[in-house]
Amino acid sequence: MAELIRKKYKTKHNLIESFGFAVRGIILVYKKERNFKIHCLFAVLIILAGLFFQFNYLEWLIIILVISMVLAAEILNSAIENICDLLKYKLELGYDETKNIRNYSAGAVLLTAFLSVLTGAILIINKILRNL
Repeated sequence: MAELIRKKYKTKHNLIESFGFAVRGIILVYKKERNFKIHCLFAVLIILAGLFFQFNYLEWLIIILVISMVLAAEILNSAIENICDLLKYKLELGYDETKNIRNYSAGAVLLTAFLSVLTGAILIINKILRNL
């Protein structure tokens, strides 16, 4: 039975093609989503700050993790927004009928972004205080 399920849902794309789809998705989000661009700008700024303040390897790991979490949250939020728009169009739902879904998703991004700013601030303030 498990073999039948695997055969039925086996993808026709190889691993390289799958990575290509993922990269195209990231590029598409960057082109279409203003907030993703803003998060990318702040990511570049914190990377520059890390170079300036000479972050150690652990601080870099924290920054990389936090940046990736924020960008991934924004991509997921964009996907959820698109699903809500599709539901609105295909099922003729009103905006209010998908409002909670949109708000939950946006709230997750806001929380992640806020905590990433807090994390970056702690790392930078710590560097400044140690150099006084």
